[in-house]
Amino acid sequence: MHVRPLLAGILLSVLGTGLAQGKDLPVDLELVLAVDGSRSMDADEQLLQRQGYIAALRHPEVIAAIRSGPLGRIAITYFEWSGVNSQRIVVPWSLIEDAESADAVAAQIRPGEMYGRYGTSISSSLAFGAALFDNNGYTSDRRAIDVSGDGPNNMGPPVAPVRDAVIARGIVINGLAITLRDPHQDAGTGYFDIDNLDAYYRDCVVGGVGAFTIAVTAVEQFESAIRRKLVTEIAASRPRVIPVVERDVLPKSDCMIGETGTGRRLPR
Repeated sequence: MHVRPLLAGILLSVLGTGLAQGKDLPVDLELVLAVDGSRSMDADEQLLQRQGYIAALRHPEVIAAIRSGPLGRIAITYFEWSGVNSQRIVVPWSLIEDAESADAVAAQIRPGEMYGRYGTSISSSLAFGAALFDNNGYTSDRRAIDVSGDGPNNMGPPVAPVRDAVIARGIVINGLAITLRDPHQDAGTGYFDIDNLDAYYRDCVVGGVGAFTIAVTAVEQFESAIRRKLVTEIAASRPRVIPVVERDVLPKSDCMIGETGTGRRLPR
């Protein structure tokens, strides 16, 4: 694969004008949920992830956050991603303004078969997510991509330049770093896993004003972490996700670690 021409094409698409049309409906937030559906997420983990989003969208705290905005409504779309050109829209752009409309959106996220392919292309999925804002029928001065994943970018263009191009459009990128399995103890499953995935997301994936990362390290954290992330994004509240002392000790990440394979924790 010729990475430079591919990267140039993706950056051009990301840097599209994104101009709102006069008929677009004003909302408090346009939110893209970009959910990891790759084969590195096993069936149980994908089920947990979907159930977490379903429960979060229906939770009174999330509804209250939506209603607390000046307009009391947001626009949302949900897609699952894996490798290059492997993105599947599950929920098209939809308006949420009350419990009934939130329930209608959540009902479209159905547990089912694994849709993802092999590979983790965060860069391609960020570009795909950014393009979804164009001519979507809504307009807001707040736009965000909420991306989840269980490993570093290992396919497609490098993630940092794409991240920077998305941020240049005024889009905030927040992250959910999922580390449920230890490849040292689960032989054969963790070839693409790295240590300190939350630091990688912090340094290489998320960005924009108020951007944050939440780490999920245990199954029981899934639902509450997703709910907390949505409330923080929707209400534009100041995130208190990683304490300052922890932020200081997290190592700086190599944003090419997924492509080069350095730092991977190989299974025994």
